[in-house]
Amino acid sequence: MNALHLPLPSIVYAMDAYCGWCWGFCGRMGEFEAANRHRVAFTAISGGLFVGERARPLADYPYIPEANARIARLTGAVFGSAYNGLFSDGSMVMDSLDAGAALAVLRAQAPHRAVHWAHELQAAFYGRGLSLSDPATVAGIAEANGLDVAAVLHGLQSGAGKALAQADFALARQLGVASYPTLLWVDGATVRPLPATGTALGALNQQLDALLAGR
Repeated sequence: MNALHLPLPSIVYAMDAYCGWCWGFCGRMGEFEAANRHRVAFTAISGGLFVGERARPLADYPYIPEANARIARLTGAVFGSAYNGLFSDGSMVMDSLDAGAALAVLRAQAPHRAVHWAHELQAAFYGRGLSLSDPATVAGIAEANGLDVAAVLHGLQSGAGKALAQADFALARQLGVASYPTLLWVDGATVRPLPATGTALGALNQQLDALLAGR
C-alpha cells in the first residue's frame, strides 16, 4: 500500500476507467471524498478490467449497451450521445492498460486529486466519447486542470505511465479486489471493504465514522 506513499489510514478507490458501474458510482464517490478528505487520505487505483486478450473493440462486447441501460436506471448515470455513437462504428478498443497509464500520470502530478482524475477520465469516455488510449485526451484533461502537459505526455510516451498502471493492477490484486468499483479502508495491515454502488452518502459517512473511532 505504501507504494503510493499514502498516509494511513486511507480510502482506496479501486476502479477502471472503462467500467460502466464505476461511472455509475463516480458521483457518489466524489461526494464521499469531498465530505471526508479533511480527515482521511483518498486515492484511486486502476484494476485492469480490459487488458491482454480482453482489450478488444467495442463491437466485441455487444452486451454493453444493455448493461449501460441498467446502470443508468439504477444509478442515474448519463451516458453521452458521443459515447453511445461509438457503438455504431464499434472499432474503438477499450484498453485498460492505456487508461490506467492515463490515471497514473495525472495522479503523479497531483496525488491528492486522484479521485478527481478518475472522474475526469470517465467523463472523457462516457460523456464525450473520447478514447483513453489517445494522448490528446489525457493532455486535454491535464491542460484544463492546470497540470504540466509536457510532463503528462512524457509519462505516457516513455512507458512510465504503463509501468505505474501495472503496479496499480498488482496492488488491486494484493488488496483482494475482484470487482469494480471497490472501496477499501486501508490502515497498515488492516484492509476492510466499504459498500460502493447504491450506497447512500450518509451510510458511507457512518461507516467511516466507526472506522476512525475504532483506531
